[in-house]
Amino acid sequence: MENNINSQEPITPEVKNKKPQSFKLIIITSIILSVLFSSFFGAIFGFMGGKISDKVFSKIESKLGIKNGKNNQEANREKIIQEDSAVIDVVEKSSPAVVSIVITKDVPKYRSFFSDPFGFFSDPSDSQGATEKQTVGGGSGFFSSSNGMIITNKHVVSDLNAEYTVITNDGKEYSARVLARDANKDIAIIKIDGENFPTLPLGDSDALRIGQTVIAIGNSLGEFSNSVSKGIISGLRRNITAGSGLGESEKLSDIIQTDAAINSGNSGGPLLDISGNVIGVNVAMAQGAENIAFSIPVNQIKKIVDQVKSTGKISTPFLGVRSITVNKQIQSENNLSFDYGSLIARGEKITDFAVLPGSPADKAGFVENDIILEINGTKIDEKNSLTDIISGFNVGDTIKVKIWHKGETKNIQVKLEERTQ
Repeated sequence: MENNINSQEPITPEVKNKKPQSFKLIIITSIILSVLFSSFFGAIFGFMGGKISDKVFSKIESKLGIKNGKNNQEANREKIIQEDSAVIDVVEKSSPAVVSIVITKDVPKYRSFFSDPFGFFSDPSDSQGATEKQTVGGGSGFFSSSNGMIITNKHVVSDLNAEYTVITNDGKEYSARVLARDANKDIAIIKIDGENFPTLPLGDSDALRIGQTVIAIGNSLGEFSNSVSKGIISGLRRNITAGSGLGESEKLSDIIQTDAAINSGNSGGPLLDISGNVIGVNVAMAQGAENIAFSIPVNQIKKIVDQVKSTGKISTPFLGVRSITVNKQIQSENNLSFDYGSLIARGEKITDFAVLPGSPADKAGFVENDIILEINGTKIDEKNSLTDIISGFNVGDTIKVKIWHKGETKNIQVKLEERTQ
């Protein structure tokens, strides 16, 4: 009996020991699984919660005027800095190619009223016939070739008796000579001696759009060299009559209007786009107005520049007539048969012939009061002037002219010749 009991004693504790171990294993497994599931679903819900919170915070930031942790003021400041940076880059890159032009001339030497009002201290004969070289004006220009060719305005270098000095951006002075002056447009080409001058690329003025940013660089007032102003294109295809202030005037057509500040002395300087391409040559400002200035489109001067580079001069074709563009008002006032075309008419002076003697028009039989209606099929009107159409041809070209001549319409072949004056 005892043996039976003793044989069971080791069995009883063995069964009791297995139950607690199994329970512990279950608890440990549950904890591990709990941790794993908590981590997994916590990551998922955390990710989703983060996305939701991001959207919520984005809406809150939008309501508060905050963007990516920055308010609108900071964002606008960064935008302005980027825009200014583009302008700064253009100015730094372009300024070395922009020059100042100083005009000097021998002028009569007069005794100063304030230093010697009555001539007590000098011989009156000392100043008779005496001259002294003085600065009489200034303008701007820019290099079109590395060997010293410079584009400027004709009115800047129009005085045949003056001397012209070019001052580059680094302060060096060069004596300049005039290579060519265009008879129809306010453009001239001058030249200085040297090599490896920086140049400006010529852009495409036909691709311009109103509102785009432009930059003007020039010798403002003839004393503030390489002055920079920024603005926009305010208008295109403007027609104006520009005066020099000395009684001279010139009609300019299809030019650029800008609100970039252009002052006396800026004439001949470049008008640049935001990429640093020349899109115009600054030519005039409106008197009695603010922020209205004008620039000759660069596409109008490319042919001129190419001619001077290849031949050393500007070859300008001409027909040889003095005329006015006809419109409805002129038609009514003069009882004309057409409200378009170019009416051949004499000028105010006796020497202002309607048809220049010996000119192509004279050889073709054109006379005063004829109306030139079309050139090679292009109708002449206020948008397409006779001068602009003729300037698009080359010397030696033969054109077909439709003309109202002595009461009837005719088509006449005319060979254009080179203007010599």
